[in-house]
Amino acid sequence: MILHNFFVLEGIDGSGTSTQLKILQEKLEKQGKKAFFSTEPTSGSTGLFLRRMLSGEIKLHPATAAFLFAADRNEHIYGKNGIKEHLENGDICVSDRYLFSSLAYQSQECGKELPAKINEDFPLPEILFYFSIDPAVSLKRIIGRGVTEIYEKEEFLRKTEAEYRRVINDFKGKSSMRIVEIDATKSIDEISAIIWNEISADK
Repeated sequence: MILHNFFVLEGIDGSGTSTQLKILQEKLEKQGKKAFFSTEPTSGSTGLFLRRMLSGEIKLHPATAAFLFAADRNEHIYGKNGIKEHLENGDICVSDRYLFSSLAYQSQECGKELPAKINEDFPLPEILFYFSIDPAVSLKRIIGRGVTEIYEKEEFLRKTEAEYRRVINDFKGKSSMRIVEIDATKSIDEISAIIWNEISADK
């Protein structure tokens, strides 16, 4: 199932999705558009627990982490003040990360079968924006931030980028979800313009 007016930004760490989420939020607010912006992991209790795991504070079995990411996602979509509720109220919804992250990241640690199975019934966004970038470049950006998470190592990022490619290719032709691949080394303004033009199309 495709959720109309739901848009997702995806890419390995350091690809620039968070920056573009903020820019898009500013643009839509200036136009007076009703919009809901979110991230995964979410700011809910499960999401906050997952962020502690990502920081290295808590260690979990890979399968446990995969189930928790899916549980957090279920609340993100179906819970109170979630995506479905906002869409029903006529809002545009934009998320920094979604199920594609689980398929790319968790598949490396607990195999492809479990993440695929526990995420297969979630609805898809109208448009998936994939930020493509060389992991060596993204890692330099991450180091520049001064704070790293457990997945932010070049070898892991290279494997994750390859998994993203596999995931995106699997979805091509299998659904009506539009996939827009973005060269994440372009300027912030260029990337912002691409996203804005795609979201504005047919509106």
